Amino acid sequence: MAHLSDFDIEKRYKAVVKNTVRLTPPDTDEVREIVLEVKDPEFECEVDQSFGVLSKATGEFGNELHHRLYSVADLPKHVKGNPQVTMLVKRCSYVDEFSGEEYEGISSNYLCNRKKGDEITVTGPFQLPFRVPEDKTANLILIGMGTGIAPFRAFIKHIYKNVKDWKGKIRLFYGARSGLELLYLNDKDGDLTNYYDEETFKAFHALSPRPSWADPIELEKALEGQTKELKELLSMSNTYIYVAGYENILNKLNKAFSKILGSEEAWRLRKAELIAGRKWAEIIF
Repeated sequence: MAHLSDFDIEKRYKAVVKNTVRLTPPDTDEVREIVLEVKDPEFECEVDQSFGVLSKATGEFGNELHHRLYSVADLPKHVKGNPQVTMLVKRCSYVDEFSGEEYEGISSNYLCNRKKGDEITVTGPFQLPFRVPEDKTANLILIGMGTGIAPFRAFIKHIYKNVKDWKGKIRLFYGARSGLELLYLNDKDGDLTNYYDEETFKAFHALSPRPSWADPIELEKALEGQTKELKELLSMSNTYIYVAGYENILNKLNKAFSKILGSEEAWRLRKAELIAGRKWAEIIF
């Protein structure tokens, strides 16, 4: 959750829900793709940016505003002069560690409950840490879990549609509980499968071996399965790693890359180089 004090939210825009559709099957976690039309042509949100949603919440001291950031999940469009942005929202709940009671996530439930034609308030845009490198021979290792696919979907579409003659390798590792929850990479909405013909693009899936038992997603296994190529990419100075997902993704990555490079020390040093060279970026939610 982003705190109100962290961002300038004085500039606010009215947006209307143009479309809302559930992407995941009924017996899985609900993830919706929501398209918003912002009623102000001044609002410009690009693929390397996020925007905020303001909703009212009831707290200990009465009603208060709740602010949550969302990545752009598709190439922004303009319809009759008004910008349209796409977002992914997973309906969430959390358990209070003291009372043990389960509470609905404020923003996610607010947005998942919106209907076509409903009006919401958005803020931003705000810069994401993911940037398309100026070097067209740069390699990109993109690692996302769940709705963490959102910024990478827009990112990949932007590169192959708007950036000409991309020469670097793009490797997408995407984790989901089951094949049905692989957003934009399944039979129903295989948006990113359109790029399988691109010589520079490959996508790898990481799934849970027993999703109904809540077994962990085998992200390490997916990465270690590409040890030879990842080791080669990590030896190159123009390789970038971008990560989007839940907090435990970092532990999984540290374990996997330590194995790939042969030791924890080797990975610690390489990661430090990536960070210092601004070639490592993460969004943790």
